[in-house]
Amino acid sequence: MSAVYVLVGLVAYLIGSINFAIIFSKKFAGFDVREKGSKNAGSTNVLRTVGKKAAALTLICDILKGVVAVLIAMLAANIWQDSDAEVLKYLAGLMAIIGHTFPVYYGFKGGKGVATSLGVLLVVNPQIGIICLVFALIIMIATRWVSLGSVLAATLFPILTIFMTDNFAAKIISILIGLLVIFNHRTNIKRLKEGTENKLSFKK
Repeated sequence: MSAVYVLVGLVAYLIGSINFAIIFSKKFAGFDVREKGSKNAGSTNVLRTVGKKAAALTLICDILKGVVAVLIAMLAANIWQDSDAEVLKYLAGLMAIIGHTFPVYYGFKGGKGVATSLGVLLVVNPQIGIICLVFALIIMIATRWVSLGSVLAATLFPILTIFMTDNFAAKIISILIGLLVIFNHRTNIKRLKEGTENKLSFKK
């Protein structure tokens, strides 16, 4: 039975490793987005360095790969019915985010995993996912700091999961997901403390 967890984790990691920020920046602008702006392979940096169309496509595709990874885990749980479906879903989510952060196809240098995390959250627990999304959007609109909304939502996610989920393993994995996203924003947190973090302009 343990083989299903390994298989789901591996597939989710490989899906997460598909980095659409790199793909679309090369397609629309002819450069690797990791060489420009904040050098992060995510939709916010694509917006700043490539444009709205590429950023929108990146955001949608990054969300979808989180969704697909968890849906595959749910399918696997139906096939291997002696497995823990809840654990498989959260494991797939974690591995997809790890893949996005450390993509095997791009020298293990990827993005911060926020959009992929959103896709994961919306499937593993839609209620928690929507709460975190609304919370993050409020923070982002109020402060124009995408990173602050992302970090606070990543903090809120495991807290809500602990109180709203009975599965112990799911609680632990949710904490790991939150810590990973926060870790990926360590340079942003430093800039927020220093008051040098870039703000997102809604007029562009």
